Amino acid sequence: MELFYRQLGNGKPLIILHGLFGSSDNWMTIARALAEKYQLFILDQRNHGQSFHSEEFNYKVMVADLMNFIKMHSIINPYIMGHSMGGKVGMQFAVRNPDFLDKLVVVDIAPKTYEVHHDVILEGLQSINIDSLKSRSEADKALAAYVPQVLVRNFLLKNLARNPEGTYRWKINLKVIAENIEGIAEGLDENFAFYKPALFIDGEKSTYINKDDLKLIDKIFPDNQVITVGDAGHWVHAEKTEKFLDIVKKFLIE
Repeated sequence: MELFYRQLGNGKPLIILHGLFGSSDNWMTIARALAEKYQLFILDQRNHGQSFHSEEFNYKVMVADLMNFIKMHSIINPYIMGHSMGGKVGMQFAVRNPDFLDKLVVVDIAPKTYEVHHDVILEGLQSINIDSLKSRSEADKALAAYVPQVLVRNFLLKNLARNPEGTYRWKINLKVIAENIEGIAEGLDENFAFYKPALFIDGEKSTYINKDDLKLIDKIFPDNQVITVGDAGHWVHAEKTEKFLDIVKKFLIE
């Protein structure tokens, strides 16, 4: 099945992959800013956004989805940029299919295995009774008991969709994501490597990439740059958009 995508701009193709609980919508500001020089393909990955739901949810099938998309649209040597889970998909794709992309941009994620840390978010989302939900404010109130940060709740609740009859549904496949969350935390096989240019952008306030991760990044991605954006957290592209764009543009034209 084909992934839902948004396309804009002209020039060298650039594919953008969102993170867990995200969608292509989250990246439209970035995409519009890059559309003058690049042909943007912003994907909804399986079990997210407007793409299909599937019982299979792991990096192997998401890499296959990306390859199918590239072949179906006859995309030649694109740049690939991914955030968090999307960064893992990009990394997994790059080390296994190095001839199918020219450059890789990874946003605030390392190639290591992480401890599962979305338990509270998943518990909070599952606490919302979607069948009887009357409003987004009701969902926000329920989620606030688990996720106190307003900005994070707003991001998560973008996954609520209103049906024509006034009821609500999840755009994300919440059940399958919860069942497969440990696999999403898995790291890369260190026996693979990607020798083309790779840029890692992390937020100063984020804990997703630390000094101990740099050796692993060097091993798997020998031709890498790691740039930290000051006063930014995990959603560095949304928190410091102009700085983020400056870094990406410079890397892509080098």
